[in-house]
Amino acid sequence: MNSYIKYSLAAAIVMLSQGAWAQETLSLEQARKLALEHNKKLKHAQYNIDAARAVQEGTEGLTKPTIDGSVAVFHVGKPLSNLLPAVGVSPSVTAAQPIYAGGKIKLGQAAAAKGVEIQEKQKVLTESEVLLNVDKAYWQIVNVSEKIKLANKFKALLESLDKELTNAFDAGMIYKNDLLRVQVQRNETELNLVKAQDGLVLSKMNLAQIIGAPADANLTPGDSIVGSFDAIPSQSFGAAVEIRPEIELLKNVIQAQEMQKKILQADFKPTVGLLAGGFAGVGKKMNMATGGNTMASYFGMLSVNIPIWDWGQKASKVKEQSFKISAQQVQLEETKELLTLEIQNAYLQLNQAAKRIQLSDASLKQAEENLRLSNDRFKAGTVTGQDVLEAQTLWAQANSNIIDAQIEYKVSEAVYKKAVGENKR
Repeated sequence: MNSYIKYSLAAAIVMLSQGAWAQETLSLEQARKLALEHNKKLKHAQYNIDAARAVQEGTEGLTKPTIDGSVAVFHVGKPLSNLLPAVGVSPSVTAAQPIYAGGKIKLGQAAAAKGVEIQEKQKVLTESEVLLNVDKAYWQIVNVSEKIKLANKFKALLESLDKELTNAFDAGMIYKNDLLRVQVQRNETELNLVKAQDGLVLSKMNLAQIIGAPADANLTPGDSIVGSFDAIPSQSFGAAVEIRPEIELLKNVIQAQEMQKKILQADFKPTVGLLAGGFAGVGKKMNMATGGNTMASYFGMLSVNIPIWDWGQKASKVKEQSFKISAQQVQLEETKELLTLEIQNAYLQLNQAAKRIQLSDASLKQAEENLRLSNDRFKAGTVTGQDVLEAQTLWAQANSNIIDAQIEYKVSEAVYKKAVGENKR
């Protein structure tokens, strides 16, 4: 395959991959699924799990014998050459088998398994954080999109009022300042619209980064801010704290620290090992017993190592580890307290958002009625253009408030689900 064909094929693949995201409509669930598959933080967490598993696999050989081989080539001068050959080769093989190590081997294997479990819990925690970020980024896009739609509607109202006031001014029925107020508001709306469109681009880039899509992917939310926005009844959240990944992670860390303490305590116990080996030598008159050029032999050794006195070094390490465990236990209790506060705050924020929607909805109905009455009275000549402009501004603000309230509810709902451990895959 020549370089031109390779380049063309690579370009086609890139174009196809970009085309798949060119105009992608995503539901919230699809965005969450993509994040679980492609988010870089989750990939990082998975690599940590793989590394921990590699460590665990390495501990499986701790109970098995180790075999080492070596080859030595030597040359000696006088007077050693009177006893040894001047030039020789000596290969050797040794095998070592641990028999008893004070329980360190089993504890090491258990600690390695616990390390895998800790990394898996860490990934669960990372998943919950990533999914919350997906929800926030997704609803931010919906929020900005709805604000752009509202800005365009408001712009249309202002243009219509501008046209009517321009006609009235040309006819000498109003002063120019009535017309200028509307034009100033139109300019401000145009600026806000540009800002919102720029904000939409950044919001889409933010979601794309989280779910692993290209930065220029035109992600369009498929979900809208509709549905029920109910408050949650009061309840106890004690059980919710216990199932939080943070708590499970800290419990595993404490268990790992306790295993480490037992490993340190095992240093007080004797260790027993068996060493066996064989060696050979080739060289002129290598065998001093027979005068031959070759020699081979073997050896075996049983070693018992008994700790007697180390001036308290091992004991101090055990004491240090005990303090570390106590510190972790205090951190666990503090984390439970903080998570209880977090859950309670999330609960209150969600119910506040539900109440804000009710009040915003009432305000929107009042603003719509006020705008209708202002338009009718303007046509009847009983109010000025300024009154209509104020009514339009109130209408736009009321619409903006209810959009914010609904988005706030959606985000607060996601925060609440994460807080009570329901924000999972």
